Amino acid sequence: LADGADFGELAEQKSTDNSGPNKGDLGWFQPEQMVAPFADAVKALEKGKVSAPVEAQFGWHVIKLIDSRE
Repeated sequence: LADGADFGELAEQKSTDNSGPNKGDLGWFQPEQMVAPFADAVKALEKGKVSAPVEAQFGWHVIKLIDSRE
């Protein structure tokens, strides 16, 4: 990602959960629907930005915030 790779393509190749086929897209969700470390990282992100790796009970995650809404 730091070298300009496409987030979706990397997610499709590297993801070990069910988000890989969707290129990492989890759809719309409230941060509170996620476990705390993941939710906290989402809340701290600005649109279009990518998080540092986040460890949660389900493993490691790299999160890209595409958009947000009320």
